[in-house]
Amino acid sequence: MIDFSIISGLLLVGTILRAKVKWIQALFLPASMLAGFIGLAFGPSGWNLLPFSKQLGAYPSLLIAVIFAAIPIGAAKVHLSEVFQRVRNMFSYSVILILSMWGAGALFGILFLSPLFSDLPSGFGLILGAGFVGGHGTAAAVGEGFAHAGWKEAEDLAMTSATVGILVAVIGGLFLVKRSTEKGKTKFITSFKDLPSELQSGLIPKHKRSYMGVETVSPNSIDPLVLHVAVIAFVIGVAYWITNLLSDLIPAVSFPLFSIAFVVGLLFQSLSRKVKADDYIDQRVMERIGGTATDFLVAIGIASINLNVVMDYALPLIILFAFGILWAYILFRFVGPNIFKDFWLEKSIFGWGWSTGTVAMGLALLRIVDPELKSKTPEDYALAYIGVAPAEIAVITFTPILFAAGLTWVIPLVLLLGTAIIIGIYKYTGWWGARKNNIDEYNMPS
Repeated sequence: MIDFSIISGLLLVGTILRAKVKWIQALFLPASMLAGFIGLAFGPSGWNLLPFSKQLGAYPSLLIAVIFAAIPIGAAKVHLSEVFQRVRNMFSYSVILILSMWGAGALFGILFLSPLFSDLPSGFGLILGAGFVGGHGTAAAVGEGFAHAGWKEAEDLAMTSATVGILVAVIGGLFLVKRSTEKGKTKFITSFKDLPSELQSGLIPKHKRSYMGVETVSPNSIDPLVLHVAVIAFVIGVAYWITNLLSDLIPAVSFPLFSIAFVVGLLFQSLSRKVKADDYIDQRVMERIGGTATDFLVAIGIASINLNVVMDYALPLIILFAFGILWAYILFRFVGPNIFKDFWLEKSIFGWGWSTGTVAMGLALLRIVDPELKSKTPEDYALAYIGVAPAEIAVITFTPILFAAGLTWVIPLVLLLGTAIIIGIYKYTGWWGARKNNIDEYNMPS
């Protein structure tokens, strides 16, 4: 409770700083990240003034289970064939980002970093994908998996990667947005200065506010929020029991709690549909619960980073992050324009944000170039994620397992092969390069 109270206080401080300090507004840093930096400075790795308990580093693995359990519960029923026809390009782009960022990082680590630094773990390059693509949630999950495989430092390194990734997403994204607006390549804004105030301060004016969710049950019976929290808590409890059971039955394999929680969430959603109870679970409320867990996870994840471990790996981390920035730009600059038939810049800016930081950062950057979301990028991504989620969870789940089994080379080969197959299909069918003229225009001086 004390840890929760301290982090909550830091989140309030972060919110106030974002609302009042101009240079922080210019960086678009989320309050949770500001809270994490303050916690890191005044916590165990800094001046040690905040009375955190020794359990601080254990919370992310539980919070990530909340996030993944909330994803399928309350989701609307869709037909995959109809979804794929509409959001094929967003699905393909998202899978390419995930597979290639993980695969390229792993391959770079094996081919370049391992020969330079002989004491590096063979899977060091996987830290790039763990932090950049998935943010602090994925970093917590993958770090836990590597820790079970015997690489304890991976948790701190993955959290560091996620933190650096958000900074890259913000600073690099703002540079790309400003450059694009100056060249007149954005379709919905003409100047970087035309941004609504709420994007900078984080405070939404009254006339633009929306509801967090819908009350689906009467408070006379049970509070609507309690109902939704109870569903999440029950799902995670079942997942925790199954995880322990599997660990006892198959001790050689580490089953991550978040993966089991996602599967149990899917089963719960399927069962609730069959008994016609799904109408009483509001997806917006579930999203807010997941968002709450995400904010606490980011703040706690940064605050609990062991700076001594980071300093031990400082040079290879810097080289790896530099490669990750270059790779992310290649995906933005060459893959996005060739995949998307319309609004390639807006959708690629969104892709930059979440492939280096988080989906939330991608949405923040998207709102700069597309304030009214006319490109329908969030809708396309939400639908595409139905197919993307299994691929992402498979990567997060099995990468530490393959690492523990010594099959490090298999990881980049499989992931990059998947990337090549998708691009090959696009080239074979003629889908690739539909917006090639936009690439040339992007390079032309204004």
